[in-house]
Amino acid sequence: MNDLKEIVFTIIISFVITLILGPIFIPMLKRLKFGQTVRDEGPKTHLSKNGTPTMGGIIMMIAILITCLTTTRLNKDMIFALVAIFGFGLIGFIDDYIKVVLKRSLGLRAYQKIVGQLIIATVLAIYQSKTSILGTQVIVPFLKTNIDLGIFYIPFIIFVTIATVNSVNLTDGLDGLASGVTLIVASFFAMIASHLGNTSIYIVSAALVGACLGFLKFNAHPAQVFMGDTGSMALGGAVAAAAILMNLSLIIPIVGGIYFAESLSVIIQVTSFKLTGKRVFKMSPLHHHFELEGWHETKVVTVFWITSVILSVIGFLALL
Repeated sequence: MNDLKEIVFTIIISFVITLILGPIFIPMLKRLKFGQTVRDEGPKTHLSKNGTPTMGGIIMMIAILITCLTTTRLNKDMIFALVAIFGFGLIGFIDDYIKVVLKRSLGLRAYQKIVGQLIIATVLAIYQSKTSILGTQVIVPFLKTNIDLGIFYIPFIIFVTIATVNSVNLTDGLDGLASGVTLIVASFFAMIASHLGNTSIYIVSAALVGACLGFLKFNAHPAQVFMGDTGSMALGGAVAAAAILMNLSLIIPIVGGIYFAESLSVIIQVTSFKLTGKRVFKMSPLHHHFELEGWHETKVVTVFWITSVILSVIGFLALL
């Protein structure tokens, strides 16, 4: 019961901080002309979003940082979770800055992003392999057992981390989509961490829930601000860190099924076009396919949210 009270209190603190920061940062982003440029090849309904302030992920990152640093629960796990959040968020921020401020549409080059992501993912993987009571083991959902990956543990964790971060990044394409889905996923990790007695992770996850909930006030349709790569990569880092620091990396494709589907749709689309010259989807990532099928943006977001709730329930059954 005390854990639940602490989770709720942490959510409220992060939520309130985000609500306070929003009206401060959004006008600032507008004055600095940090506006989103919508791609011409995207859905035509998105053209009206041109100029909407981006890089709003800074708001969530600050809220999470303040919430976590003011808790009495600060320890190494929480610090490394914050390193993941801010490390990946920094890569996203640099990418956004190059695209939005320096007007170089491609942002960071692919190899530059990968190098940065590799460094942060490697640090997280090595830390967990050295400090976890399970060593190089990961928990296998549904089977109620662990599997020891041995020398493959660090490469596997690096892959999972980078895949998760980039999948969350791909999910950020509609108003409230990535923030809403991540709110649900983070709620799952907060509850599981509480069940496992992992205080640091349920604090970080609860702070993430509050930040996403508060950000939805400004990011729900019609969005007043976008999180940008700054936010989506920070959220991806948070989800990856929460799972990895509890040895639950294999649960991500289940509870983060939306992230997985978005990423998979891009892989399928690109592979199919290169091999056959034909596209499987009308457009990728997956949320754009449904838009071009005639679904309103809010319907796509709502369906993806509901799907995430269902996947989280499956995740609970897989672990408990």
